[in-house]
Amino acid sequence: MLTVASLSPGALHARLAGPGLRLRTGRFGVCLQADVASVTAGIGQLYGDYPLLDEADFTDFNLKLVRPLSPRRWLRPQVRLECDGYDVYQPMPLQHAFPIFEWGLNWCVSGRAHRYLIVHAAVLERGGRAVILPAPPGSGKSTLTAALAGKGGWRLLSDELTMIDLESGLVVPNPRPISLKNASIDIIRAYVPDAVLSEPVRDTQKGTVAHMRAPGQAVQRAGDSAIPAWIVFPHYQAGAATTLEALPRAATFMELAGNSFNYSILGAAGFDALGRVIEAAAGFRFRYSALDEALDTFARLDDFIR
Repeated sequence: MLTVASLSPGALHARLAGPGLRLRTGRFGVCLQADVASVTAGIGQLYGDYPLLDEADFTDFNLKLVRPLSPRRWLRPQVRLECDGYDVYQPMPLQHAFPIFEWGLNWCVSGRAHRYLIVHAAVLERGGRAVILPAPPGSGKSTLTAALAGKGGWRLLSDELTMIDLESGLVVPNPRPISLKNASIDIIRAYVPDAVLSEPVRDTQKGTVAHMRAPGQAVQRAGDSAIPAWIVFPHYQAGAATTLEALPRAATFMELAGNSFNYSILGAAGFDALGRVIEAAAGFRFRYSALDEALDTFARLDDFIR
C-alpha cells in the first residue's frame, strides 16, 4: 500500500490544495484539503508512514482549512477549519494551521466515534497490554508519553484519545503525532535526540506547540489492539520524588469516567465498557520529576498486573 511518503512535496501539496489528501489514521479514513504551505510541510514531515486511500475509499472525516476572504487577510491572515462543511473553530492565525488540523481531527474523533468509549488519555502498549494515562493539561502526560514511546520501549497507541471497543473491551490504536507544549519541546528534543519534531508554533491558545512524529512501528501496527492492564494518573512536579500509589477501583472508575468524552452519551453501554476496563486494569496515581525514574517505574509495571 502506498504511503504519504511516496508523494513528492509538489504532489503532496497538489493533493492538499486540490481534491484533498486521503489517508488512513488508525481506524479512520480522513480527507484533508489545505492550500497552506505549513500544513504541507507538517504532513510531509510527520505523516509519511500513513497509508494513502483510493478515491473510492470511504472517509470518516472530511476536513478543510479555509482562508477567510476578509480585508484582514492581507495584514493578519487567518484560517478556519471545516468538518463536512461545518465550522469547527473560529478563524485563527494562519501560522497556527497545522496545530488546528491536529486539534480538529481530535475533535472529530471524540465527538463522533461513538462505537468506542473515548477517554481523554494517552495510551501505550507493551507485550499486548496497554497502560492508560488520563490527565489534565499541564500534568506532564504528553512529555511522559513521548519519552515512553521514543525511549522506553512502549508502542504508542494514542497521545490524546484512548478508544475502548464496546464489544471486546480492547484498546483500539489511534496513533498520531504527539503534541508537546512549551518547555516539553526542548525536554524531549534532548531526551529523545532521534525524535522528529515539527517546527514550534508560538502564541497558540495552548502556548508554544510542536508535534513529535509517531514511531513508524506504531503506525504500521495500528490494527493491533491491546488489553487494558494499567490505568495510571500521572502528575509532573518539579523536584518531587517518584511515587506510584495504588488506587481503589471505585476511585479509578470515577476519575476515568470524568475524563471520558462520551461516557454519558453511551449510557449503559458506556457504563459496562468502563466497568470491564476497571475489572481488568490496576489503577495508580503517579508522581514524577525525572524521566529516567519514570521510565524505570513503567518498566516494572508487569509486577502490578491484576
